[in-house]
This record gives sequence, structure tokens and C-alpha cells, in this order.
Amino acid sequence: MTFIRRRWPAELPRRVIALDVRITHWLARYGVLISRLGLGVVFLWFGVLKFFPGLSPAQELAGRTIEALTLGLVGPELSLPALAAWESLIGLGLLSGRFLRATLFLLAAQMVGTLTPLFLFPGEVFTQIPYAPTLEGQYIIKNIVLIGAAMVVGATVRGGAVVADPEPRRADRLPGG
Repeated sequence: MTFIRRRWPAELPRRVIALDVRITHWLARYGVLISRLGLGVVFLWFGVLKFFPGLSPAQELAGRTIEALTLGLVGPELSLPALAAWESLIGLGLLSGRFLRATLFLLAAQMVGTLTPLFLFPGEVFTQIPYAPTLEGQYIIKNIVLIGAAMVVGATVRGGAVVADPEPRRADRLPGG
């Protein structure tokens, strides 16, 4: 049996590196845009659901949370349509890319409110406090991902961008490296 030495194993690392560079550049170019659009879809979709009683699994908890935060001054009959409009406005702002600073401010305020049931109603959002969330608790906790994505989008409102830099710059290298 004769073994033929092929060239592809030596070329594979270069090809893998070249592919990695292309993927990294694509992610840097489109990642923030896709994050912004994805956030927009989620906020618009969930916001619109709240306009229709019974369609949003979060509406009852949201209504009670706002009622608790306003010390009973704002009931669900007023707070849910307002929240629906608020979330829909956030979604439209993210989808359009217009008024991003204002949109992200509205999103940040909404996220603070969204996280408060973890503290106001822990018995309803956890089966075992604090490590076993109910489905509603999971719905709330996943907002950490939305907050992170919004932070990345927010980092670009003054012209910032994600930059793919496959080769470290000389100034970024550790001394002696």
C-alpha cells in the first residue's frame, strides 16, 4: 500500500484562517444592524400583542407590576395600552434606525420596569427562589440578552462600529510578544 502525501493538510489552516477572517468581517459589518433589527422585531411584535387582551402571556404580570410601581394610581386598563404603545414605538424606532438615542432611552426605562417583577413578585416568577424561574421568570430573565444587544446598538449612535481586526496591531501586543 502506497501513501500519497497530499498538499491539502498544509493548506487547510490557511483556508480555515481565511474563512475565519471573512466570517469575522461579515459579523463586524452586519452584526449591529441585525441586532438592531432583531430587537425592533421583538419589541414591535410583543408591543402589538399587548393591544389585544389575552394575546400576550406577559400582560397580566405587566399590568400588576405597573400598578404596584405607581402605588395603585395606574391600573391595567390604562397601563397596558400605554405599555403596548411604548413597546411598539421602541420597535418602530429600532426598525427604522431613526431617533436611536430616544428609542434606546425608552428601551432602558422599559427594561427597568420589566425586571421589577423579579423583586416585586418573586413567588410568581420563581418556583425555587432565586435559581428556578417559572416560564414568566424565564421570559423576564432573557431580557438580559436584549439589554446587551441594546448596549451594542447604543455604542454606535455616535458613529461607533464593530471593527474586525484579524491581526493585532503592534500597540495592542503585550510587551515581549
